[in-house]
Amino acid sequence: MTDLRAIPLTLLDGSATTFGEVAGDGPVLVVNVASRCGLTPQYAALEELARSYGPRGLTVLGTPCNQFLGQEPGSNEEIAEFCSMTYGVTFPLTDKLEVNGDGQHPLFAELTAAADAGGHTGDVRWNFEKWLVSRDGEVVARFAPTTVPDAAEVVAAVEASLEA
Repeated sequence: MTDLRAIPLTLLDGSATTFGEVAGDGPVLVVNVASRCGLTPQYAALEELARSYGPRGLTVLGTPCNQFLGQEPGSNEEIAEFCSMTYGVTFPLTDKLEVNGDGQHPLFAELTAAADAGGHTGDVRWNFEKWLVSRDGEVVARFAPTTVPDAAEVVAAVEASLEA
């Protein structure tokens, strides 16, 4: 198993970083996102989580993906503008990543090994699937795309990860 914190990432602005640098000392909620999906309004609740729990150490990390019916076709600049102007997103976003298949980014190779509450492991099912990674770099929860960011189970997991 790879150390999640050491996995390299490129942010939407083109800057190189690692998962650990983005995470800092706290837990991270990783979400594969898309601008033209029926679930796109989840951006608002993700931003609220980032604003509410960020001061306590939570980082929300969006990872745009265009593998689901081409629902994230824009350039990095277009994605950044859409997220900022439409939802006021302030949390970090990576450049577009492949979450499944031969080009799967190493971050998702690790994340998809974790099971959700229903026992699903493996491929990302759709946009807005979510993973909560502890401050130690362990995946502690996985949530289905339709589980909204402010659902009781997500908030409880975030709270527990901040207290750990």
